[in-house]
Amino acid sequence: MTVKEYNELVDGFADRVFRFVLKNIRDEEKAKDLVQDAFEKVWNKREEVNPDKSKAYLFTTAYRCVIDLVRKEKKQANWDEVKQEAFSMNDNYSDLSEVLQEALAQLPLIQRSVIMLRDYEGYEYNEISDITQLSLSQVKVYIFRARKSLKDYLVSVETVL
Repeated sequence: MTVKEYNELVDGFADRVFRFVLKNIRDEEKAKDLVQDAFEKVWNKREEVNPDKSKAYLFTTAYRCVIDLVRKEKKQANWDEVKQEAFSMNDNYSDLSEVLQEALAQLPLIQRSVIMLRDYEGYEYNEISDITQLSLSQVKVYIFRARKSLKDYLVSVETVL
């Protein structure tokens, strides 16, 4: 990959990678850091990256950065700092976007990632399989389960009220 091709990759996909990472971790500052890390890793491997597959390589790298962060934070969780409001069951939603974000937040990370790659970013099943290193059938199952969970969550009476 040449410098020009790398710059085109940054210009063309920085926003999409940021949206993907942000939807998964829901922290803007951490998302910015992860996107920067992903682009840095692509830059360091630029000589090995096929320009025709640079988009998939970038999203794969970003996905792995998200997984690494989630694993790291899972180990560092401090329950003394958890806010009591986080356990409140009195969520009143006035905006469909908020309801959808809450529904996505309920999904396990792998389901949230594949549904975001498919429905938000428009990737094909085989591309998602390449990015996540899952088999094609696993991708389809995770997307099916995620959609079913979203449907169940969105049509529940508690969500509407």
